[in-house]
Amino acid sequence: MTYPIHFTKMQGAGNDYIYLDRMDPTASPLPIPPSELARRMSPRRTSVGADGLVLILPSDIADARMQMFNADGSEGMMCGNAIRCVGKYLFDQGYCTQTVLTVETPSGIKRLTLHPGEDGKISSVTVDMGQATLDPAAIPLSCDSPLVDVPVSVCGNIYHLTALSMGNPHGVLFVDDLKSIDLPSVGAALEGHPYFSDRANIEFVRVLNGSALDMRVWERGSGETMACGTGACASVAAAVLLGHCSTDVPVFVRMRGGTLTIVCTPDLCLSMTGPAVHVFDGNFEIYS
Repeated sequence: MTYPIHFTKMQGAGNDYIYLDRMDPTASPLPIPPSELARRMSPRRTSVGADGLVLILPSDIADARMQMFNADGSEGMMCGNAIRCVGKYLFDQGYCTQTVLTVETPSGIKRLTLHPGEDGKISSVTVDMGQATLDPAAIPLSCDSPLVDVPVSVCGNIYHLTALSMGNPHGVLFVDDLKSIDLPSVGAALEGHPYFSDRANIEFVRVLNGSALDMRVWERGSGETMACGTGACASVAAAVLLGHCSTDVPVFVRMRGGTLTIVCTPDLCLSMTGPAVHVFDGNFEIYS
């Protein structure tokens, strides 16, 4: 028997996900768990191809709820690029008519401001990303003290690590040269470093000036991706802590997939603005 699953592919700054519309509470259940579906649909050469899978669900406390799974099937807490696309989908499909809405995530309720393009559909979204924290228990870390610019030895080199949570764990490292880093080796080693109790997303950042950063990212459960919204926020927060960037001014974070605009307050509350793009719709067949 064949079970067709309708999906929408969207991307934000090159960070692409497969989205399933599960807003109808009476819809038939998925034929397999979403974690397994993420593993089947995410491979780029043999399937749809994506950084993971996102379910758009009804919520009792917000306009909608987002549940995301990384390419390896592990469940993520929050994704800044994905939530912008959720906002676009809800507006473009008529689930909401206002340009301000809320989305429930495992990291709390996020407030989105939607920016329509000339065609009336949403082209970019600003997200109130909440407050970055250095609290070891919140990240979580295996140590009791915050990690700010702490030297760590990985793959024969010394890097200086700052660990933060944006609702999901991040390790930020400022470097002079992004191109020379062997990300599959160094990123994977840092993702699973003993400091991180539940692995972490790892950002390598080069400071261009006080309002611009270059960033490469190794995402927990997905490997290197084109962009990471929470990672861009964590990088700006770390840059503010270390004196590389100022507060309350736009900081442009350039990644392989595009640029996000981040504003950080003195108490490390962050907002993120970036694109949300529909790529295509399709059907994925599950065979039993």
